[in-house]
Amino acid sequence: MGVIIRDLIMVTMAMCLISVANAAQGTATFYTPPYVPSSCYGYQNNGVMIAAASDAIWGNRAACGRMYRVRCTGPTNQGVPQPCKSTSVVVKIVDYCPPGCQGTIDLSKEAFSVIANPDAGKIKIEYTQV
Repeated sequence: MGVIIRDLIMVTMAMCLISVANAAQGTATFYTPPYVPSSCYGYQNNGVMIAAASDAIWGNRAACGRMYRVRCTGPTNQGVPQPCKSTSVVVKIVDYCPPGCQGTIDLSKEAFSVIANPDAGKIKIEYTQV
């Protein structure tokens, strides 16, 4: 019985390491309403757990509709030394953040607020497609 439990623990640990290894790193900023129209869906309302993709993930509209789990990993400046909250958020890509975009993912203010203090303005993140 002990061998089975040990093996189960080892498999679980390996799966966790694989999921962490697949996480990309970048930065996140936020934008404020109105959230429509969007580049992907025009005037369709997609709620507030949404984001705009920068060129790093946009892929000529291929990112439209993709879901990403985003987690704050740290500050990008000295303004808010510990901006992160100990949670993640899942967002849907509905828009394009044009060249000059300050983040890899531009989250809605509501989504940003779930994972970090909005006063930070820009944070370091890990993100994975779900």
